[in-house]
Amino acid sequence: MRRKNPRTKKTPNEVKFSGAVARERIKSWDFSRPAPEVIARYMKIDDLTSTVSDILDREGIRGAIPGSVLQPIIPGKKIAGPATTARHGPERKEATRMAVDRDRVRLGMRDVREVARPGDVLVYDGGGQADVSSGGHLAALFSKVKGFAGSIFDCGVRDVDAIRELDYPTWARGVTPITGKYRFETLEINGPVVIAGVQVLPGDLILADTSGVVVVPREKIEDVLIMAEEAATKEDELMKAIRRGASLEELNKILSMERW
Repeated sequence: MRRKNPRTKKTPNEVKFSGAVARERIKSWDFSRPAPEVIARYMKIDDLTSTVSDILDREGIRGAIPGSVLQPIIPGKKIAGPATTARHGPERKEATRMAVDRDRVRLGMRDVREVARPGDVLVYDGGGQADVSSGGHLAALFSKVKGFAGSIFDCGVRDVDAIRELDYPTWARGVTPITGKYRFETLEINGPVVIAGVQVLPGDLILADTSGVVVVPREKIEDVLIMAEEAATKEDELMKAIRRGASLEELNKILSMERW
């Protein structure tokens, strides 16, 4: 079910770099992505992150992050897409040097967007630094125009009113006016990252809604989808039975109570 789309594949020579990130820090140029129909099936599942979180629990996979930790900037949004990853670390120089070193920008947000493809979810490991922003109005606008599904920041974002006006799905550790330029540098693009204690690899499936964010390992995407669809069907049957006044015994036959 997974496939590569040669029409959107980029090679290193086709990417327009900003110069902020050395090429050797870009660890992967291409990876397998789930087929569009797989993404569409995930998006049809009600209570998406809760349903999939339960399945990951049963499979012994750590992949769920509460919405109270990575907050939805626009409640009610729901996304699914493969991860393009970036890892940010603190700059070695103080931000007060920005007035002197105006050419010293090492936060490669544009490079991340150049490497990603439409439908991807941009995942930023900012080490949980909620008081420093890695994205704002312009980043959201660029990302929306390029057709990305959304962005997940384990750090801060700013310009939240503008992000909401753009209607670009965004989850973040915190909200802050403080820029990450001159405070963060991009250490790696499309390598392993950790967001809120959960490891994410390029191509892992990112699911997010108002309840939180869930990471499905790329090798488990289709297996988890089948289990999630089965669980959603059972839950729909259960809700219909509750509405018609079914007894606890009847409900337990539909779905055992330890699975509620």
